[in-house]
Amino acid sequence: MKDFLNEYLTTLKFEKNLSENSIASYRIDLSAFLRFLEGAGVSDANEITPLLILDFFKILKDLGLSSSSAARYFSSLKGFLTYLFRSRYIEKNPIEKVSSPKLSKKLPQVLSIQEVEAILSKPDIENKFGLRDKAILETLYACGLRVSELIGLKTNNLYFEEEIIRVFGKGSKERFVPIGGSAMKWVTEYLKNSRPLLGGKSGKLKGEGFVFLNVRGTKLSRMGVWKIVNKYLQEAKIHKDVHPHTFRHSFATHLLEGGADLRAVQEMLGHVDISTTQIYTHIDRDYIIQVHKQFHPRG
Repeated sequence: MKDFLNEYLTTLKFEKNLSENSIASYRIDLSAFLRFLEGAGVSDANEITPLLILDFFKILKDLGLSSSSAARYFSSLKGFLTYLFRSRYIEKNPIEKVSSPKLSKKLPQVLSIQEVEAILSKPDIENKFGLRDKAILETLYACGLRVSELIGLKTNNLYFEEEIIRVFGKGSKERFVPIGGSAMKWVTEYLKNSRPLLGGKSGKLKGEGFVFLNVRGTKLSRMGVWKIVNKYLQEAKIHKDVHPHTFRHSFATHLLEGGADLRAVQEMLGHVDISTTQIYTHIDRDYIIQVHKQFHPRG
């Protein structure tokens, strides 16, 4: 079955064009399932039954796995078993008779507009790193980007005359996202006054066209962005569980609170299914209730 797994991962990489991070996640999830099968004495993929799959998820639950992680495991397993079935490696698809784990209704953490403004005001724009950080934070919030999309952004993806940027999301799917005047201003300032200085001791840029660079003049990492966000979160004295993705949640929430169309927000976020975007409508309802309580005379 390890050969089946390697074949499936190769298919995801070359036919589905998934990123290395996505492939690694599939490998981790499915390797755990194969170890479970080995422990259960199952060596033939045709011996996988719905009951075995349920036992696997019971173990995951007993280990304290969250509902969102269980849903991810289920998605990984469903894709793998469906591939085996369609490739005629197994006679029946056992996961067809298993329901996916129910996701909890926990809403993502968001920042208020005032909190966003507090964070954006903290970078020292007279410093080359502060100017870079200002541009990063402005772009995260203005465009609702995933971290991978932000660090993968290249200078030739910036179309400031049209006030848009070109983004490559999950599966390298391309989309165009509007970028506001404030973010354009600070990215332009960074490109002019800060980015040329980010070359380390050699003073030579090795960024290969990436917009946001580290001190060595190379592409910024995910951890680098996390550290930047955490630095200014602390300086703004905001006591919330905030990470770079929180800016994406806040972007969507603030658009909907302002009256934006759900389909437009879906397009900007790059969600394939609108049901993924609809979680933000729950936040929007909470906001409406809050406003009613605050301003209605009988609230």
